[in-house]
Amino acid sequence: MNLQAWYALAVVMAATGLLVFTRIGADLVMIAALTALLVAGVLPPAEGLSGFANPGLATVAVLFVVASGLIETGAAGALGQRLLGQPRTITGAQSRLMLAVAATSAFLNNTPLVAMLIPTVQDWAKKNRMSVSRLMMPLSFAAILGGTCTIIGTSTNLVVTGLVATHTDITPIGFFEIAWVGLPSALIGMLYIVAASRWLLPERVPPMQERSNAREYALEMMVEARSPLIGRSIEEAGLRRLHGVFLAEIERAGTVLPAVAPTERLQSEDRLVFVGGVDSVVDLYKIKGLVPAPDQVFKLDAPRPERLLVEAVVSGTSPVVGQTIRDGRFRTRYDAVVVAVARGGQRIPGRIGDIRLQPGDTLLIESRPSFVEHNRHSRDFILVSAVRGSSPPRHERAALATLILAGMVAAASVARVPMLIAALVAAGFMLLARCTTGPIARRSIDWQVLVVIGAAISVGTALERTGAAAAIAGSWLELAGDRPLLALAAIYGITILLTEFITNTAAAALVFPLAAAAASALGVDFRPFVIAIMMAASASFATPIGYQTNLMVYGPGGYRFADYLRMGLPLNLLMWLTAIVIIPRVWAF
Repeated sequence: MNLQAWYALAVVMAATGLLVFTRIGADLVMIAALTALLVAGVLPPAEGLSGFANPGLATVAVLFVVASGLIETGAAGALGQRLLGQPRTITGAQSRLMLAVAATSAFLNNTPLVAMLIPTVQDWAKKNRMSVSRLMMPLSFAAILGGTCTIIGTSTNLVVTGLVATHTDITPIGFFEIAWVGLPSALIGMLYIVAASRWLLPERVPPMQERSNAREYALEMMVEARSPLIGRSIEEAGLRRLHGVFLAEIERAGTVLPAVAPTERLQSEDRLVFVGGVDSVVDLYKIKGLVPAPDQVFKLDAPRPERLLVEAVVSGTSPVVGQTIRDGRFRTRYDAVVVAVARGGQRIPGRIGDIRLQPGDTLLIESRPSFVEHNRHSRDFILVSAVRGSSPPRHERAALATLILAGMVAAASVARVPMLIAALVAAGFMLLARCTTGPIARRSIDWQVLVVIGAAISVGTALERTGAAAAIAGSWLELAGDRPLLALAAIYGITILLTEFITNTAAAALVFPLAAAAASALGVDFRPFVIAIMMAASASFATPIGYQTNLMVYGPGGYRFADYLRMGLPLNLLMWLTAIVIIPRVWAF
């Protein structure tokens, strides 16, 4: 290797060390690595920034917008309930999730599949009080494992079959041929994940869930006349184990039912009193069939999807101080409705309209977004802030959002439309159909993840451009000598290593000619080596930058780089061993 190759390799190793042994943000580390390569002239600026123009990165960005449409319409929650149900243990949830995802990803592109399920799993985990970090990595890993069972399961498999068709004279790889090794690997891999996750996968709380709520509200919700919750028990309706909020009582036809049993069945116009923090109260607004009970809410002019929740602290000079909310004509005065009140951080019992306001009371208000701007500097309130993500879901558009998603998946997986094109069209339809809005779509994009992806692609380009990747692969192959089984193991091993640091398709394309040369020199059939490359280039678990779906769950799962290494490296080794045992028995040398 030349000096530039050694320098590129040193930068990659240093970046890996920082990611594994420190808590420095992955985006900062990868940008620093890219900067070091640019300053040293290893990469010219055009190639150094090419990673940020990569179609894969653009696809991930657009998929965030598609996912926002699912979240804003409540479709994500409905999908999660159908997919995961109500398992009582994390093992049951992981098993149910992985089996469904692996079976689906064998026939559908795993990138849109994971993009679809990320908001679904987040919503489900929060409602069922389970750590989302125990589900996000299994979601990605199951999608990867399922993709190894058919030639259309991953883009890598398609690339390798294309190389076989254009550069060799062996017969084409059959649609299910790789399943001989892919299916056992998937089953073994999922068993490992279920067994090992309790020790190797720590509970990580995403940054947006780390805040604790100092204020506790009592919020009254009503079961709508045509609610899908009517006739369902509290347990069946998912109201029993809500995160951070509990059902205190039900008022039915003037009768109060305290200490509500989980078997109690809901009836039309039941009034349910929930107690919890503001973030948990927001979750109640997402449940289809529940609406705020205060009568004044229904008198607001703006449609509910155009409203949001606002927290406001009453000042000593406010004209409503000393009056009840009803007598102070709060709705008429501010075009907003108080749905809950906290005093000294504690809830105030009783009817909302009968609460007599005092200076320092914190009001939870439902209003138009304009309320915040109009009253931010008003003397009536000390502090006014919108509650993020509190707009009621557009449930009437949930079916449309689901249809758009299904169309995107079908276009990418069946019609073979490029994933980026399918995602762009789907995102456009989400906006046109008002399943999401422009501001919400912009906020939904995780820029940190995109920076990591773009920088990682460019750093991987440096390993290819300087010849470092090819030199490592060649040196590794020399160790196998003239033994076909060791050569097969070496091909698998070097493909795994390269896949963790450069794109999986690039790793497959780089190793393919080396494997062909090794098979020719040994005088053995090339087919086992092709299968090994397909498996190894797809099965990337040890780093978040090794596979696109790993990066997609990195932020939502609240993970650190070392979490992937701890959980994924043993899985890499297990898949390596499984493949080396099975491949020679199915495809003889």
